Amino acid sequence: MTLRFRTVFWTAAGLAVLATIIWSFWPKPVRVDTAPAATGSMTVEIRDEGRTRIRDVYAIAAPVSGRLLRLDLEAGDRIETGDVLARILPSEPSILDTRSQGEAEAAIHLAEAALSAARAEAQTAASVLDLAREDHTRIDRLRATGIASQAQLDRAAADLRGAEAAANRAQAAIRMREAEIEAARIHLHGAGSGAQTTAIFDIRSPINGVVLQVRRESEGPVAAGAPLVEIGDLAGLEIVAEFLSADAVQTEPGDSASITGWRRDAPPLPARVRRVEPYGFEQFSPLGVEEQRVNIVLDFTGPPEDWGALGHGYRVEAAITVWQRDDALQVPVAALFRHDREWAVYRIETGRARLTPVVIGQDNGIQAEVLEGLSAGDRVVLYPGEGVTDGVGVRERSVIE
Repeated sequence: MTLRFRTVFWTAAGLAVLATIIWSFWPKPVRVDTAPAATGSMTVEIRDEGRTRIRDVYAIAAPVSGRLLRLDLEAGDRIETGDVLARILPSEPSILDTRSQGEAEAAIHLAEAALSAARAEAQTAASVLDLAREDHTRIDRLRATGIASQAQLDRAAADLRGAEAAANRAQAAIRMREAEIEAARIHLHGAGSGAQTTAIFDIRSPINGVVLQVRRESEGPVAAGAPLVEIGDLAGLEIVAEFLSADAVQTEPGDSASITGWRRDAPPLPARVRRVEPYGFEQFSPLGVEEQRVNIVLDFTGPPEDWGALGHGYRVEAAITVWQRDDALQVPVAALFRHDREWAVYRIETGRARLTPVVIGQDNGIQAEVLEGLSAGDRVVLYPGEGVTDGVGVRERSVIE
């Protein structure tokens, strides 16, 4: 009995030691982070910095030489059409010879012809504005019945704002041409008289808007053509962003966009691409790399009160949507790696990592669209390291690990 007990005891002890040795050297599952391949909405955007600008900035210059009276305007002041921006006491007119007098008379005729052309353009702009209003009203009714989409209504609203801006520009052009005629007549009025004029020449605003810059404030002599003030209408605010040419070719007019970075904790402002400029230019990045850039012009599509705090030349960030799909099968970019010049992932199957080639479509830097190789619900390994190989056992890392 004693011999049998010893035999059983040492046999059991040997088996236990052998099992311990085998367990110690048995390959342990590799702890990994995982994520599922899921179907959902996916968007690809191009992003870059931009700045706001007023579409039409009016640089008001002195039409005649003389003495400028002190300007009471300051940047940010609201102005209405016809408000006096500056006042000039014209200098003594010089005696004009026959040739100069003929040139002055020709300048009046030229200004009158330009006024006629401006009035014709104003009529055309008024017709376009009436058509844009009718289109907007019609699409608004169709939107209420569900026939037209919100995108069509937004596009009609943008067209209406553009037509209104064009009509305002046409009216401003008429007032500017009238001012040119007045200045030309003042120049001719004193021809050959040599008398000192005491009439004060008032420079009036051609638009409703705000004062952007006061270029000359103090009283003193001023030459014809000298810049005095810059004015503009903030209702015509737009965004111009400098995108890499490789990104710019992916977008086109009408693409939706969002504007961020203009105020802390502010929601994105909706916008739409109006124009992709055809001219590229070279620019150096902060790292000294030469880049080819293209200006993309965007319009706000939301109500003006949402972006009313913005002004001319403010920095913003523009994100343009170049691709979107609601039912895209996608995986995190962190799961992808190159294998035999193709994309691949490690798919988890019954506790083991299986090397799985995949075909990738769109990529937004965070998620990648999967065209072939995976199905919805498959789990893949994130950031696969050297310890993860085809067929190796894996265990998903818990949160506390």
